Amino acid sequence: MKNQSETAPQIDDAGEPAAMEAPEPAHSADAAFAATGARRLEQSPARWERMLGALNLLPTDRPPVWLMRQAGRCLPEYRALREKHSFLDLIRTPELAAEVTLQPIRRFGFDAAIVFSDILVVPEAMGQPYLFGDGGGVVMEGQLRGVADIRKLDETGVPDRLGYVAGALELIKRKLDGRAALLGFAGSPWTLANFMLEGGSAPKFVKARQLFDRDRSTYNLLADKLTVAVTDFLLMQIACGVDAVQIFDSAGGDLPAADFEAASGRWMARIVSKLNKRAPVIVYSKGTRAWEALAKIGANVIGIDHGIPLEEAERRLPRDTGIQGNLDPALLAGAAPQTVAAETRRILEVMRDRNGYIFNLGHGVPPNAKLENLEALAETVQSFV
Repeated sequence: MKNQSETAPQIDDAGEPAAMEAPEPAHSADAAFAATGARRLEQSPARWERMLGALNLLPTDRPPVWLMRQAGRCLPEYRALREKHSFLDLIRTPELAAEVTLQPIRRFGFDAAIVFSDILVVPEAMGQPYLFGDGGGVVMEGQLRGVADIRKLDETGVPDRLGYVAGALELIKRKLDGRAALLGFAGSPWTLANFMLEGGSAPKFVKARQLFDRDRSTYNLLADKLTVAVTDFLLMQIACGVDAVQIFDSAGGDLPAADFEAASGRWMARIVSKLNKRAPVIVYSKGTRAWEALAKIGANVIGIDHGIPLEEAERRLPRDTGIQGNLDPALLAGAAPQTVAAETRRILEVMRDRNGYIFNLGHGVPPNAKLENLEALAETVQSFV
């Protein structure tokens, strides 16, 4: 990484769901941002510029850092909101979603915020609602049982039915005011198809694979509808001002490498093509080792899970593709801060000479992550030279 000199902006104010009152923290967000975030911004390049530089494979003073599921249950301020509001209320109320999105930015000074939402808002907008069962798993209304159910899904007008996400993005963008990058996201067609065909969470997803193997034309019909819906949803987020988008292909690794392109990769490639460089794209396909097919998607950056050494991914992917990842999230819950810092530093050293590197986890922040470990991670990346 080459050094560059930038001037940090001044801080004046300030980030994976019925009309209701906005939370008290949202009213005091500006003061909280100034109180807790200023120390990491002083005498440092603007975080927005650092993140956008890495997304475009430009030299940066250090790798930018953000974490999948950085907003959520490990933060006491999030848990305080959950005592008053359901998860779906947090997602569907723009003021609440904006507040949750901004919480980890204030606390840890990450270089990017990612809108607080869920990948299943797209199936819901297409006509298959979801909720969370008593055991915490996802339950989807009306499991897809055949081609007739798939044909009933409405892939048109999805952005109009997800206006609450647009409302949240507009609030977040205004409060960030360029101090950190803003990311939008969506699930991949393959991953969404898994939830929709199973009817929610499952110990092991099998029905999408069965449909792909036994009735390719019906699977392609579903994947095509989802590709249209996801593309339109991401275009809406870009129009609302997100700086980049991430496609979560969390079930990608369930596919054999030989089937990945036909079942998942080609549909993500279509989405990337339709976005037409309006914003950088990160693709995170958990467990996927089909390196050539991953590169063919055309994303700016490929996210790497923690099941493989980052050195190997670095060797396998072309130099004109950025890399994101891949600290083992289990360390945040079970290790000491010194161990988290040491492993973070080791990964940073491995990627020192590669432009387009973004520090992240290999999967999402676990709900039992220790705050002192998240702090150690953030400070190690932010002090890396």
